[in-house]
Amino acid sequence: MHPKPLLQLAAQLVQRVLKLDQPADALVSAFFRDHRELGSRERHALAETTYALLRRRLLWQHLAQSGSGPMERRLVLLAWAGEPRVLEAGTEVHERDWLAARRQIDLDSLAPKLRHNLPDWIADALHKQLPPEEFERLATSLLEGAPLDLRVNTLKAKRDAVLAELQEFGVQPTPYSPWGIRLQGKPSLSQWPLFKDGSIEVQDEGSQLLALLLDAKRGEMVADFCAGAGGKTLALGAAMRNTGRLYAFDISGHRLDNLRPRLARSGLSNVYPIQIAHERDERIKRLSGKLDRVLVDAPCSGLGTLRRNPDMKWRQSPQAVAELVPRQLAILQSAARLLKPGGRLVYATCSLLEAENEGVAAAFEAQNPGFAKLDAADLLAGQVPRASELVHNGQLRLWPHRHHCDGFFAAAWQRT
Repeated sequence: MHPKPLLQLAAQLVQRVLKLDQPADALVSAFFRDHRELGSRERHALAETTYALLRRRLLWQHLAQSGSGPMERRLVLLAWAGEPRVLEAGTEVHERDWLAARRQIDLDSLAPKLRHNLPDWIADALHKQLPPEEFERLATSLLEGAPLDLRVNTLKAKRDAVLAELQEFGVQPTPYSPWGIRLQGKPSLSQWPLFKDGSIEVQDEGSQLLALLLDAKRGEMVADFCAGAGGKTLALGAAMRNTGRLYAFDISGHRLDNLRPRLARSGLSNVYPIQIAHERDERIKRLSGKLDRVLVDAPCSGLGTLRRNPDMKWRQSPQAVAELVPRQLAILQSAARLLKPGGRLVYATCSLLEAENEGVAAAFEAQNPGFAKLDAADLLAGQVPRASELVHNGQLRLWPHRHHCDGFFAAAWQRT
């Protein structure tokens, strides 16, 4: 496609995404379905430009105040992540001069907000949790794209063999998860034989560590209480060596439908996806006191995934988080009832905020003296190298700038 219409399409996509009324990935996918004439390199350029804009939205909007023409076009020109020749061939002389002048601006001289590109309420919350220098490191890391992490399905393959087979793609073992492989870039995984036969699955290393923390065993009865599309369900099923009984609960039938093709590839037959109406569903109550382990990866703000989903910081709000917290606690309370004495409960989020993490865990402990807190470092020792690096006050605390995976929190208890 000629650069001029390509830049026009980019402006149309940005205009749609900046309404912030739907997840960016869904809007980008829908846009590409409407424009099937786009090739893979063109789709990549448009998607990367959109995400680059979302990551540094405050900065680009500030710089775009000058200049002329539609605002969406100015934003696209500033954030363009495709080939430089497109800007050269698709713009007018005055636009190229304007861009050149913007590139001369010393970004370090701008206000902190324009450097970290976080809404005030998120920046304020993180400043309270981290010293200034570390906040800056975290903010910088959240402006970067995330690598692609894979989990080796140990029912079908060994990590060393997969690493050897994928050597040409520059793969590396993840530093903590014994199941993980990390790639830079975004290859077409769906065409890989190892993906088609279920030997590998896409799963962030942090998510893999949650399954390791639960440490489900052969023959046990286990529940993934908020299973979603089932990334952790599949990891748990493989850890159980396809034995026992693993319930995948979720209120969304659509998300559970997305689990089914992954389940078929995985070779697992011990997983039972069940759609529930809410956390107090009768099908939940019938399992009360019968399960060995329960994972609650609760609905949350998702702010630990900003490298992958930068629109979340603009679509979330302090009011939404305040509404999430009592819901998270209610889900955790209901899930806890499933456990038999001696059973293990793990509460997790992919949020960076204390309110959704330590706050919910503390509230649960105060209301449930029959659950003894477990030290995550002890639980991970022997499974994960340098496990103590991942733990703070006995709880799993993963930070993108420290651990190079998504931000996760997890607390574990044993029913006494």
